[in-house]
Amino acid sequence: MQKITPCLWFDTEGEAAAQFYTSVFKNSKIRNISRYGPDMHRPEGLALTIEFELDGQNFTILNGGPEFTFDEAISFQVSCADQSEVDAYWTQLTADGGQESQCGWLKDRFGVSWQIIPAALGSYIGGPDSEGAQRATQAMLGMRKLDIGVIRAAYEGS
Repeated sequence: MQKITPCLWFDTEGEAAAQFYTSVFKNSKIRNISRYGPDMHRPEGLALTIEFELDGQNFTILNGGPEFTFDEAISFQVSCADQSEVDAYWTQLTADGGQESQCGWLKDRFGVSWQIIPAALGSYIGGPDSEGAQRATQAMLGMRKLDIGVIRAAYEGS
């Protein structure tokens, strides 16, 4: 049983976001949707909460209203096995109005922040060769989408 479940507060677009996220990540599904009923403070039929899974991780979305919005203070890190996985998530999550940031960060079209990180990144920016780690970190700092081949080459000094 998962002890901690992230809950994302949306205005009205939570159901569309859950559908989008479950289409991006493998082994994902919407498990339950509750809806606003008559005489509630939001339009009847609008999704109130959406419970869903992203690759086995439980999430909840609440369509709570416009009072709160997302910012970069909270983000989701996606560990990627290789560059093709980095490329695929980057392309899907920035599609249709998403925004690239720097150092592997992006915002999707709903304003949620993600970090798309090659699993090997830590072995270069935190590697035993401190000069190589410095070069790898400098290379990473100049990137939007991370390119693990360029970061590795910087670490190796080539």
